[in-house]
Amino acid sequence: MKILTWNVQWCRGIDGRVDPARIAAEVRRLGDADVVCLQEIADGYPEPRLAGSDGADQFRQLAALLPDRTALPAVAVDQPGENGARRRFGNMILSRLPVKQVYRWLLPLPCEPGVAGMPRIAIEAVIAAPFGDVRVITTHLEWYSALQRGAQVDELRRIYADGHAHARDGRRIMGVDKGPFETLVRPKATVICGDFNLEYDSDQHARMVAPFGDATPALANAWDLVHPGEPYPATFCIHAAMPGYGQLHCDFFFVDPQAGQRIADWQVDQDTQASDHQPVLLTLR
Repeated sequence: MKILTWNVQWCRGIDGRVDPARIAAEVRRLGDADVVCLQEIADGYPEPRLAGSDGADQFRQLAALLPDRTALPAVAVDQPGENGARRRFGNMILSRLPVKQVYRWLLPLPCEPGVAGMPRIAIEAVIAAPFGDVRVITTHLEWYSALQRGAQVDELRRIYADGHAHARDGRRIMGVDKGPFETLVRPKATVICGDFNLEYDSDQHARMVAPFGDATPALANAWDLVHPGEPYPATFCIHAAMPGYGQLHCDFFFVDPQAGQRIADWQVDQDTQASDHQPVLLTLR
């Protein structure tokens, strides 16, 4: 099972060109992952609102460009547009493997006066992998506000722990013909990925992998399980630096012990310039 995570910057490359077809082609080139987790997908934000954009619905475009997958959008920002249309911005998962229950979690947005920010969301899909079900969660945390980002890290931990508790209590099944009250079994195996907008050596990264006070097992950075003790590779600002920043390391896979023991490979493609972030690929077996 290959899982790709990538902040595609509304499909805008280093060359300034917005091109969803290029993103889809890169997904194919990068191993044609079974599950593709994308951040910064836009709809209805033409330039100058988003540089280079024509305002097209990229959720729809990417679903059409990768038609062999179930497309699962997660809208974090939903604003009024022109002529009754809506402007939307968020993440999406596209899965070739069967998708069971899907959950969407709006993340905390505590007020930090004078600091810019936007609503953030995590989307969770229970994926039927060949070796068993896996919770795949992708998100994009706040860049500007450390207060909001910290609250979002804590909420991701809560989401993970709550799902793990449901997995331990696998009896909570109402059976067929119960309508929306039917409860599907949640697996313990969990992968949380995306652009966390925090550094590998930060306190917030340490918080993500900190122990829990109950039966929930701690998460681990998948990189550490494959390359223990090695420096984390850059995933952002490699081909176009931001003023005041060097190369950054903010795109991660976090895994629970069940998913962690299945890791076969971890790769980052540092060559592509189809976005300002680099795609990261995790393989489970």
